[in-house]
Amino acid sequence: MSVEARAFAVRRNWRNWLIPAVGVLLALGFFSLPVGSWIHDEAGLVNRLGYELIVWAWVAGVMLYVVRVERRPLSSIGFRALGLKDGIIAIVAGILILAGLALMLLVVFPALHWSERSQIASISRLPYWLNVLIVVRAAVSEEILFRGYPIERLEELTGSRAVSGVVTCAVFTLDHISFWGWHHIFIAGLAGAALTILYLWRRNIWVNMIAHFIIDASAFLA
Repeated sequence: MSVEARAFAVRRNWRNWLIPAVGVLLALGFFSLPVGSWIHDEAGLVNRLGYELIVWAWVAGVMLYVVRVERRPLSSIGFRALGLKDGIIAIVAGILILAGLALMLLVVFPALHWSERSQIASISRLPYWLNVLIVVRAAVSEEILFRGYPIERLEELTGSRAVSGVVTCAVFTLDHISFWGWHHIFIAGLAGAALTILYLWRRNIWVNMIAHFIIDASAFLA
C-alpha cells in the first residue's frame, strides 16, 4: 500500500470514529444542557412551549445528522417497519413496565417514606393539552436520544452491546434526577433498564416509543 493510500485509510478510519462519537455526545448530552432550567416549577407557559420546541428541533437535528452527515438511513437508528408482532410486544411491554413502576411507587416508596407528590402536582397543574404534547414528545425524543441513536452507535464504536446499554441507561437515569430528586433513580433506572433491554431485543424504535407512551400516558393523562 502506498503512503497516500495509507494516509487516506487513516483519515477514513478517524472520520468513521469521530462522526458517530460526536453524534453520541449530541444525543446523550441534550438533556444535560442548561435549557432544562426553563421548566422549573414556576416556569410559565411560554417557557414550557419554548422548551418543547427546542427538544423537537434537537431531535430533528439528530435525524438530519444521520442522513446528511453520516449519510446513513434512519433504519440505522431503529426506524424499521412495525409489524403486528412488534406492535403487540410494544403494548405488552408498556403494560408490564407500568406495573413494575406502579409497584415501586405504591409499595416501595411509601415503605421508605419517599414521595413524588410535589413533582406530580406541578405536572398536573399544566393544561391537559400541554401534558399530551409533553407525553408524545417524551416518547419520541427520549427513545431517539437515549436509545435508538446512542445504543446503535456506541455498540459500533465499542463492539459491545453491554457497554452501549449500560452507558445509555445510566445517562437516562441520571438526567431524570434534576427534576424528580435522587429517589427517582429507582423509577428512572427501572424504566430505563427495561426500555433499553426492549430496544436491544427488538431493534425497533417504534416499539420503544409505543411502550414509552403507554407508561407516561397512564401516569399523566389518565
